[in-house]
Amino acid sequence: MTGTTGNDNVLKRRFGPTALITGASDGIGRAFALQLAEQGFDLVLVARRDPVLQELALDLGTRFGVDVRVLAMDLSDPLAVPELMRQTETAPLGLVVAAAGFGSIGAFLDRDVLSEVNMVDLNCRSVVELSFGFGQRMAAQGRGGLVLFGSLVGFNGAPLSATYAATKGFVQSFAEGIAAEMRPHGVSVLSVAPGPVGTGFAARAGMQMGQAATPEMVARGALAALGKRTTVRPGFLAKFLGWSLAMLPRWGRVQVMGVIMKGMIARDSAQKPSRDAGASVTRG
Repeated sequence: MTGTTGNDNVLKRRFGPTALITGASDGIGRAFALQLAEQGFDLVLVARRDPVLQELALDLGTRFGVDVRVLAMDLSDPLAVPELMRQTETAPLGLVVAAAGFGSIGAFLDRDVLSEVNMVDLNCRSVVELSFGFGQRMAAQGRGGLVLFGSLVGFNGAPLSATYAATKGFVQSFAEGIAAEMRPHGVSVLSVAPGPVGTGFAARAGMQMGQAATPEMVARGALAALGKRTTVRPGFLAKFLGWSLAMLPRWGRVQVMGVIMKGMIARDSAQKPSRDAGASVTRG
């Protein structure tokens, strides 16, 4: 079926007709899938859990009359992105939302080093590969949009979440750089840098999230900023903490982030890393 909802929508006219979303099975990725389907985008949903994706695809296709394709794969696998590019070679993609990722919380030397390295693979390497492959296609057609995910913790070091913060710092810098390069080709690049987001990540990571944003707020804020800004911080807490921390020297920001992260760890926080994107979306 062809989508009818939002056919005259400015976002779809500029970035449609099809959007690809990684990490689409949960959290922020799922929220993007819902909001884009509501605006009439056909979708390609990518995550690890095929049954969850199939259920979501059926729901969105039935509710909004859009075509939804499912690709179950783990993007931390070095072979995954080339396979994704091959399977979407003929898809009329105008928008890519790279929401797959995960984070960990706890002392670095207490973490599983293989998991930390896997985090770098997914949060950084796969984002570079996706941006290069789809960026080339979009530049060739003279239009498109890439939505990448930084984080509030990506603007400086974050004790107790050192690897995660570093991966998000990489994405932030990367997005700023390629945004300037791709703009003349008609391609908009947006870094979404949320603060705490209320999803299953909080409970699984043993974190007290406090005044967290919702995945729906993050997706809505990002889509409103796409094509207008290079970085957006959706949610009041992200904006407030970002402004407050900007007043401090970098070493001061690191100290404050250490206090914040320590306060977010619950008593039973000695758990395995939780999968997320942006601040808190599972990679699926």
